[in-house]
Amino acid sequence: MFKLRLEKPPFVKPAFRKPRLKKLNFNKRKALKYTLSALILIGATLSFKTALERIYDAEEVFLTANAEEKKLPIYSVDTEGKKVALTFNAAWGSDDVDEILTILEENDVKSTFFFCGYWVDRYPDEVRKIYTKGHDIANHSDTHPHPNLLSLEKNKEEIMNVHEKVKELLGYEMKFYRPPFGEYNNTVIQAAEESGYYPVQWDVDSLDWKKLGVEHEINQVLNNKNLKDGSIILFHNDAEHTPAALGPIIKGLKEQGYEIVPLSELIHEEDYHINNEGRQILNSKKEETGLFN
Repeated sequence: MFKLRLEKPPFVKPAFRKPRLKKLNFNKRKALKYTLSALILIGATLSFKTALERIYDAEEVFLTANAEEKKLPIYSVDTEGKKVALTFNAAWGSDDVDEILTILEENDVKSTFFFCGYWVDRYPDEVRKIYTKGHDIANHSDTHPHPNLLSLEKNKEEIMNVHEKVKELLGYEMKFYRPPFGEYNNTVIQAAEESGYYPVQWDVDSLDWKKLGVEHEINQVLNNKNLKDGSIILFHNDAEHTPAALGPIIKGLKEQGYEIVPLSELIHEEDYHINNEGRQILNSKKEETGLFN
């Protein structure tokens, strides 16, 4: 009897073809990838352009802000001879006034005192005494505020309030103004000028307010890198070591050949300009040299 033997047909791998849908999906992913890349590139380009525009805008703002010339007070004066000025801010007590006046008188020196309005209120006799001794009387604001925080009109009030106090007390019209804290901007300088004042700073600081000792104060002035013809030197009338340091400082300045004068004999009151270091220079000097500085 025959047995039927069935054999499996040989396996033939069917031809495989990706469905059309998957190919379309693949193309979509690729397109999306390129689209995103293009968008990123465009975004980066726009961001760069925006950044450049912002830089240009900032530069324009900076140039516009600096188009207005920065006003400066007088830090020092271009002088024909070796002259310097001693100045005292009077905003604290009055205990050392008599001693300072005696030292100045013994050394035949006239100086300049800058008064705050409240100091004039508290010590009118000292104000009279200083004035009677032949020293310059000057303005240091009425209440010693931060002038940069004040408007133009408020700065004028600070100047003119103490101006009227001194005028009523002495019959004297002050003309030199030193802003409190040595602080100023264009508004402060404008307020001083419109009030009829010369704004005055200093180029040599005794640092007496730091209470670093007599010898330090002497050295700080006599060996100061900024000390030169026309220097304006800052002291305070009630600093701890100033009475003891003042005599040796005056002697040392004279030994260096300096004549010590009040501001009224140092500062030019007309036909001048101030260079970018705050040095006051006669215009005739500029015309001779052809230079502004």
